[in-house]
Amino acid sequence: MGSFSIWHWLIVLVIVMLVFGTKKLRNIGQDLGGAVKGFKDGMKPGEEPKEQIQQAAAATEKTVDVQAKDLNK
Repeated sequence: MGSFSIWHWLIVLVIVMLVFGTKKLRNIGQDLGGAVKGFKDGMKPGEEPKEQIQQAAAATEKTVDVQAKDLNK
């Protein structure tokens, strides 16, 4: 009952590939890698990536200030 042998892991891998398919597993791997890369980039102090600065600038240009009025008065 101890640890699994290589044959056990190969059987598990084949079953996982049959259930999810290789394309879905590849997409999951790419998404996970992108998330890890984004986290590492976010943890770097100092410089912000140009994309984030441009997105922040674009978001502020589209902001509209309004004043809410109470309809009950």
